[in-house]
Amino acid sequence: MGIMMRKPNSKKVFRAILALYTAVCALLILPSRSSENPVGASIDFAQSRVQWHDHGYNSDVSTLDDWQALLQRIKPLDSKEKLRQVNEFVHKTLNYQLDSTLWKRDDYWATPLETLSRGMGDCEDFVIIQYISLLSAGITDDQLRLIYVRARIGGPASPITQAHMVLGYYPEPGAEPLLLDSLIEDILPANERTDLTPVFSFNSSELWAGGAGASAGSSTARLSPWRNVLNRIKSEGVSFNVSR
Repeated sequence: MGIMMRKPNSKKVFRAILALYTAVCALLILPSRSSENPVGASIDFAQSRVQWHDHGYNSDVSTLDDWQALLQRIKPLDSKEKLRQVNEFVHKTLNYQLDSTLWKRDDYWATPLETLSRGMGDCEDFVIIQYISLLSAGITDDQLRLIYVRARIGGPASPITQAHMVLGYYPEPGAEPLLLDSLIEDILPANERTDLTPVFSFNSSELWAGGAGASAGSSTARLSPWRNVLNRIKSEGVSFNVSR
C-alpha cells in the first residue's frame, strides 16, 4: 500500500490529556449523532496573504497559492475525492517535524499558514490543515473529527504506544470513519488501523470520549490549545458559518 512511516510526536501535554480522557471514554458509550448546526468554513485568501506578509512567514507565497488553487479545484468533487486530494497535497507539501525542533516548545498547535510557510509540522499540524481544508471545500464538521489515539509503534501487537492525532471522516453519523494520518499516506478505514486506539475526539463544535462516544461538551471550552489555534486561524482569514 506504499505505507510511509514517520516518527510520531511525544509530548507532556499529550500524556496529561490522554490520561484524563482514558477514564472518561470507558464511561461514555452512547452512539454519536449529527450536529443540528453543522459548521462549514470559508477562507478569505486576500486576508491570508496580508497575514502571511505581516507575520514575515515567507517571501514566497507559491505554497499559499497552491493551497488556494487546490481548495477551489476540489469544491465540486465528491467527498472521498476531496479527502484524497487534500491528503495528497498535505503529504506532498509537508515534512514531519517535532515541535521541540520546529518551535522550541514541548507542544504548539500551528495554524495552516504557519505550517505551510515552514513546510513542516507534527501530527496535529497535519490534521489541522486537513480539517480546515475539508471544511472550506464543503465538508461540514459533523463529518469530521480530530482524534487523539494511542499509536502502537512496531505493529499491532507491540506494547510500545505513543500519543498521536489523526483526522476521521464519517460518511454518516455512527459510521466507520476513514482516517487521514501523518504516519502513512494511505487513507484507511478505522477497522484496518488496528495499531491505533482512540482516546477522545473533537471538532470545532464538540468533544467526545473515544472515537464515537457521547458528547462531553464544547471542545473550545475544554481544550485551550484548540481554542487558541482556532482564534489565530480566524485572524488569518478563515471564517466559520456558526459562531463557536
